[in-house]
Amino acid sequence: MKKIVDGKVYNTETAECIAEWDNGFYGNDFKRCEESLYKTKKGAYFLAGEGGPMSKYARPVGNMTGGGDGLEPITEHEAQKWLEDRDFTKELEEYFSEQLQEA
Repeated sequence: MKKIVDGKVYNTETAECIAEWDNGFYGNDFKRCEESLYKTKKGAYFLAGEGGPMSKYARPVGNMTGGGDGLEPITEHEAQKWLEDRDFTKELEEYFSEQLQEA
């Protein structure tokens, strides 16, 4: 998947995939959602994903919604939060070790 946002190219083919997540719903479930967190060679983060008609990736289809996909640039802080919310401890320690501190 490739998208240009504010003159910057985000491409899943050339970026590093840090983590992949899905919400556990089966492929034909309306709430199904799958996302991957990427980091570009220049250090920008983005999410790429797809989902059913009741997911954040839903798209209008006439007077209804259908499944869809998308790509969304996010900040470094949002990337860290995304990993924390999904319990990606190893990835947090690898990519955000400088921001982590002992409790």
